[in-house]
Amino acid sequence: MTETFEAAAPARRSRWTGTWPTNTGWVVLGALTGFGLLVGGTAIAGGTWQDAVAEDPTTAVGVAALCYLAAAVTGVRWTAWLVALLASAIPVTSELLDTPRWIAFVLVGLVLTGVGLARGRSATWPQAAAMAGFFGVAAVALFLEPRVGLALAGLALAAHAGWDVLHYRRDVVVNRSLALWCIGLDLTMGGICVALAL
Repeated sequence: MTETFEAAAPARRSRWTGTWPTNTGWVVLGALTGFGLLVGGTAIAGGTWQDAVAEDPTTAVGVAALCYLAAAVTGVRWTAWLVALLASAIPVTSELLDTPRWIAFVLVGLVLTGVGLARGRSATWPQAAAMAGFFGVAAVALFLEPRVGLALAGLALAAHAGWDVLHYRRDVVVNRSLALWCIGLDLTMGGICVALAL
């Protein structure tokens, strides 16, 4: 089972994770990033973070899932960090092309999955399935009543933290620092969205 999660040779011991101060630092940085993304995303729409809509956590789920999928496809752990930055262009490009964000995330996910399968990367399957599950639930939330949709998308994002924990503990696919950072982001942004919907 573990071999299907492997995307690269086992990671070398890192000075960036493994102790409670460094691990806590990554989680806190992720939490601050999650709140910052929520504030920034809603500010662009002319509101405050209390005006979050389902599209905000859905976008975060899409970026998180693409990070893991890209690392699985390439077999290079740090690719996930690069994709965390590059995938932020997907919402901007979607707006410019007047296309819903969820369609752009699905298309990028399908292309990455196709490349991973063509390259024979066994880690592609579980990452593609995770994207379909987490992002699929979040995308469905976009079509529900706004408060229900925000709660469901927030729950999908918060649930992704379990995927992060699995990868951190097994030390597979992505750098442990990314998994920790993602735990903080997912739980903070997802939790806030659920709380705002109640």
